Amino acid sequence: MTTSPITSRLLRIGWCVLVPFAAVAVYLSFGTVAIHLIKEPIIATAVLSMLVVVLVGSMRIQRPRWLAHAPGPRPRLETPLFGWTVLGCAVLAFLAGQSLALWIYVTVGSANFDASNQTRHAAGALATLLLTLVAAPVGEETLFRGLIYPLLRKRVSVLVSTLVTAVVFGLVHGSAVQFASTLPLAVLLALVYERTRVLWPCVLLHLGFNLAAALVPAQTLGALANPVSSVFLCLAFAGCVLGLYRRVAGWSAPGADPGAGGESAMR
Repeated sequence: MTTSPITSRLLRIGWCVLVPFAAVAVYLSFGTVAIHLIKEPIIATAVLSMLVVVLVGSMRIQRPRWLAHAPGPRPRLETPLFGWTVLGCAVLAFLAGQSLALWIYVTVGSANFDASNQTRHAAGALATLLLTLVAAPVGEETLFRGLIYPLLRKRVSVLVSTLVTAVVFGLVHGSAVQFASTLPLAVLLALVYERTRVLWPCVLLHLGFNLAAALVPAQTLGALANPVSSVFLCLAFAGCVLGLYRRVAGWSAPGADPGAGGESAMR
């Protein structure tokens, strides 16, 4: 029986709501239990991240068809163009996100962001580094790009899957400041996963983003905390990521030539 266009659209909308809601609800439930048992939020979050890696990783290994979506991975050609484009977008994602986040923080402040910083400071440098450079990149990429994004892509387009995953990723970080800083990164990571179909490039980019955020002093980026710089950097990132999206979406289209543009998916 043929499904009507309206019914089909409603089903896709419902899927876009159900998948991230269910995944995040389970994630937060496990997180609440972990914090209750461990008492230390940073360590509990690190343990939760490792649990996510084990559960989702087992699913990806044992039941790969559950998370597979068309088209499948294509043969790789040794061309560096895609990698250099991603690196350029990553730099712009960091600058655009930090600029917008600092502008929001300077303008209206953020109690949730301050509380998060206080929690990390109280936990100590070692626990914070464990969370920032290991647990967060691995756990969050496993959850968002390893589970939520591929489930969305089974029913909806690259663009919709990217935007839904990015918005939910930003919201989970708990404050307007962190939402603004992570949204550009989340858009880029979804496109990288779509093209590569593996998680390690996303983990490395996420780690690099967190490392830059930890090492670059806020005073160095202070000059960017204004509407002019924020808008300019966001537009620059949008232009860069649009070009990347067109390349990725063209490759992902049914019947696309994997050799078009002189490159294909990295594995």
